[in-house]
Amino acid sequence: MTGKPSLDDIEQAEKKPLWQRLGWLAMIWTGSVLALFVVASLMRMFMNAAGLSTH
Repeated sequence: MTGKPSLDDIEQAEKKPLWQRLGWLAMIWTGSVLALFVVASLMRMFMNAAGLSTH
């Protein structure tokens, strides 16, 4: 195994319906936005606990 997808794997992925491929894209995007929100919220919580605030 070289770690690269074979031509058959790529052709199989391209045969999937557009709605399914767009669904995966939307799920990955939503997951990344949620992860960013969690990290930002934790940073804000720790900064407030340390006495740093914007007001």
